[in-house]
Amino acid sequence: MKLYNVAVAGATGAVGEEMREVLEARDFPIANLKLLASSRSAGKKFSYKGEELVVEELTKDSFKDVDIALFSAGGSISKEFAPAAVEAGAVVVDNSSAFRMDENVPLVVPEVNPADVRKHNGIIANPNCTTIIMLVALKPLYDYSRIKRVVVSSYQSASGAGAKGMSELTDQMQAFAAGKELHVEHFAYQLLFNLIPHIDVFQDNGYTKEEMKMVHETRKIMGDMDITVSPTCVRVPVLRAHSEAINIETEKKITPEKARELFAGAPGLQVIDDPANKAYPMPLFAAGQDDCFVGRIREDLSLENGLNFWVVGDQIRKGAALNAVQIAEELVKG
Repeated sequence: MKLYNVAVAGATGAVGEEMREVLEARDFPIANLKLLASSRSAGKKFSYKGEELVVEELTKDSFKDVDIALFSAGGSISKEFAPAAVEAGAVVVDNSSAFRMDENVPLVVPEVNPADVRKHNGIIANPNCTTIIMLVALKPLYDYSRIKRVVVSSYQSASGAGAKGMSELTDQMQAFAAGKELHVEHFAYQLLFNLIPHIDVFQDNGYTKEEMKMVHETRKIMGDMDITVSPTCVRVPVLRAHSEAINIETEKKITPEKARELFAGAPGLQVIDDPANKAYPMPLFAAGQDDCFVGRIREDLSLENGLNFWVVGDQIRKGAALNAVQIAEELVKG
């Protein structure tokens, strides 16, 4: 088996650390693993398959002999350093929004459009976490009957804001328990005991940038510029795993029974749908899991060809790190 030299840029962030864990858990064929981060994090040590690895400072010279570079260090870092990685001969899988809508960069969810990996010119983009989780569930339905319209409300965990977002929620819980003042820094408002219908910046059309990512990315990944998407993204006081209430309109009717059958046969998806026994997906159970989970599958009472369902997936894992590693796995299939 051929082995590859792999670099993780942003290796000390929540997603970067998860990438390292996923690479190890899935036994990715690695000859050498290089961990890269800012100068502040250089020198930190992590274990990989029993070997101690020292984090190196990310520079434009970091990618000599690197075959695959997994980036999760933010859009500005990707724009600055990804071209240097490509110039050095690496294929970049980028987890930021820097290249997602570039027409020359494939945007890939391996369960949905794996063949697009082959269209790369050195960079492959990892979609937004909320889009990934939604499309894993939409794909088997779309293949049975084209989806005309999607209305989605997301309930996004603190992990969507990275390690700092998770820490802020944890700190607020501890402060509340101790009767201390709750500090707000990374979210628009206190997240504990609250819901914030605001993720990323608002656009001129009244939607947030996060919501518009779901619109544009869905069309690109599905290869269907006519599919309509109406999203509302909400931050909720959950540490890990995003949840989404999804309503679709299809060209031909999909019954709940047929939907369960389609979901059950789809990769990366598990059905938990037994309301009589209180069995339905929840972030409590999805956190740390590779698969997404779907349930509450029911007919839309207001629309002839409408269907409602509920999807939950771990934002750090399938919504980011795992999806990136799966893209790398597609790359090395040969």
